[in-house]
Amino acid sequence: MTSPDSPPLVSPSPCPAPPPSLPSSPLPSSPAPSSSSSLPALPSLPPTGDVMVLALGRKKQRVLIALSILPNLFLAFLLSSDPLVTLSSPHHCHLPGPPPSPEALNASLPWEKGGRPGENGSLSQCRQYVNGSRSAVVECEGGWDYNVTEGLRNNIVTEWDLVCGQYWLVPVEEVCFILGILTGCLGLGYAADRLGRSKTLLTSLTLSVVFGVLVCVSPYPSIFIVMRFCLAAASAGVYLTLYITRLELCESSLRLVVTMMAGLMTVAGELLLVAVALGCQSWRGLLGAGAAPLTLFLSYGIPGVFPESPRWLLLSERSADMSSFTERRNSNRDVRDDESFTELDSEPAPSSHPHLSFHELLHSRNIWKNLCVLGFTSFISHGISHCYSSFRGDVKGTAPSFYWTYLLSVCAGGGAWLLLWATVDRYGRRGILLLSMTMTGLASLILLGLMKYLSETAITVFSVLGLFSSQATASLCILFTAEIMPTIIRGTGVGAVLSLGCVGRLTSPLMDLRNHYGYFLHHVVYSSLALLAVLSILLLPESKRKPLPQTLADGEQYRRPPLGRRRRDNVPLLATPNPET
Repeated sequence: MTSPDSPPLVSPSPCPAPPPSLPSSPLPSSPAPSSSSSLPALPSLPPTGDVMVLALGRKKQRVLIALSILPNLFLAFLLSSDPLVTLSSPHHCHLPGPPPSPEALNASLPWEKGGRPGENGSLSQCRQYVNGSRSAVVECEGGWDYNVTEGLRNNIVTEWDLVCGQYWLVPVEEVCFILGILTGCLGLGYAADRLGRSKTLLTSLTLSVVFGVLVCVSPYPSIFIVMRFCLAAASAGVYLTLYITRLELCESSLRLVVTMMAGLMTVAGELLLVAVALGCQSWRGLLGAGAAPLTLFLSYGIPGVFPESPRWLLLSERSADMSSFTERRNSNRDVRDDESFTELDSEPAPSSHPHLSFHELLHSRNIWKNLCVLGFTSFISHGISHCYSSFRGDVKGTAPSFYWTYLLSVCAGGGAWLLLWATVDRYGRRGILLLSMTMTGLASLILLGLMKYLSETAITVFSVLGLFSSQATASLCILFTAEIMPTIIRGTGVGAVLSLGCVGRLTSPLMDLRNHYGYFLHHVVYSSLALLAVLSILLLPESKRKPLPQTLADGEQYRRPPLGRRRRDNVPLLATPNPET
């Protein structure tokens, strides 16, 4: 019996046969004329991705989502520890004898001007007088003494003396770490689409544990940099695979909430990272504390603990894996009689293995447009965040403390997730993305145009506003991409957008290498591009309450809604190319 308010179920048997080029997602066909013409037209074949998710059962679904969120707590140790590992503390040349007094330092070290505009001079950190006389100045001969007041007492800078002439290795390590994340997002994202989410996840977890151990035992900076690159690539693969798997386990009403919970778990990991750093005071122990718990998640490879994504299985011809879902359905009394599961039995078998057609992908202009717009927005939002973090020090010459900057960035990320949770499902992805990017551009324009007239408090307020909005934009970009990219290229699409964000982050260590010389032009370029990103966001579709697309044909139907017409958000997007009222 059906309620009088619900539309009658349509039997899948009279549906026309799908075109041979698109076996798993046929294009919508026109309904045959009937006496009940007043009823709304239904799609000829409802999306079966949600049906496959329901085959897991609600309890199993919640358990798998929790298992996909938990690793984020420890991934934060590996992906967010770089500022602590490479933090440079005040230092000076080592002088023989007992710890020198301030008078002895003034007599043994020359005075140098500040490196940034507005900075006062200080005692030299890299030079000393010869034998205490002021006749000649030489480079430090006996090493350095460090005055560690923040961060780790023993990091790679203090252990290997990466200061003065060797300081260039620190930005090189930061660049290689970001390039490692970029490589992992591209390579392992593609592997997740071709080999499956589960295999890629287990491979990435194994590599993360192996390279995590190798990083902790690195004896030289060169070996550390290489191992750190590999660890970043493997950790990025774990993060990306869990992200898309988690999203594919959810129906449309849960996607935002689950993604927000995973984001807050990462924020909790970043806060826990500081607490562990204060306790261990060693970079080897800090990175070991992040790599060791990942060995527990290798248990996901046990059959039945963390199965393959059902949406990815729907696109593959693995009858053994598909039969496990059929057995699950047959053993569950609640879903055995559900008529929606007849879709799985009545669909014809695909005529060929659904490999990705590169020719079809090349001509999927709508997918490329969406990917380029979101990638460009991710590039701007990730790159401009560093401008807000260092703006106060660049302008006033007095950089804030490390803990203030780090905790402010982490709390801004947590607040951004809470804002997205409260607004995105109500006002839509595209509208909130447009608002957050507009706030990012306005904060930059105010800081750049009025910095001579703003007090230090006002500069801090607008910097926090820009940091908050840019992190909200970056987080929403990834969610938006995962929702509009079809399952067959979801890993590659999300990986590409994350990689473009890494390209934007590359400017941070490059600016540190130049001692922030030219920061104003750097910020102006990003602000101008942010305004251009605001206009490009108008070309994006809306994915609120829409089913995840499966094939390239589904992804091509995600088009920008008309600007002057209202749309019903509860109408399935795949019912028509552009459902309108």
